[in-house]
Amino acid sequence: MEPFNSVVSRKLEKLSRSEKKIINEVWSHKKDFVQWPTEAILLWDGCVRVRYHKYPSEIKEKLKSRGIVIDSRSNGPAIMSFLLSGGKRPMRKSNSNEEWHVHHVYDGKFAWTNDRKTLHAVQDGRHFAQSAGLVAIHPIAEALADEYFYFAWLLRYESYLRFNYDPDVVFCRRIDDYGFKVS
Repeated sequence: MEPFNSVVSRKLEKLSRSEKKIINEVWSHKKDFVQWPTEAILLWDGCVRVRYHKYPSEIKEKLKSRGIVIDSRSNGPAIMSFLLSGGKRPMRKSNSNEEWHVHHVYDGKFAWTNDRKTLHAVQDGRHFAQSAGLVAIHPIAEALADEYFYFAWLLRYESYLRFNYDPDVVFCRRIDDYGFKVS
């Protein structure tokens, strides 16, 4: 973990004192800002983000049996995977009819190093509907994940700790075809 700590520390040094304070405050109260699924489930192998989705009948039946209303919109399969795997989406404070967004922690931003790419889950059928890489996220934390390498990688590290999910191969030496650590 030394290389991880070293890179993260260098990124953190570039932030202003107030940025560090905000990020650390949110992360130290992460249960108020980030909700995780309870297990890793790939709802739909091969599915990528498109404008509208037509679910296979076996997935429709699985969701229906769990009382999950099917969402055919572009991020629907990710949301359905998150819910099926025990994730909860709190309601927004600004709009009691809207829930927190479901966010892909591997969103194609913030490659670990400049000579590498990072996974853009919505474009990869093995990761778009993989709950291990999904969180329900408060709008404040979502802005931090979108703007700061440091916060994005805290989320990715947490995903590794919870599920051994490391599609960019930063925290472990080997992964399987779906991004999970191989012993």
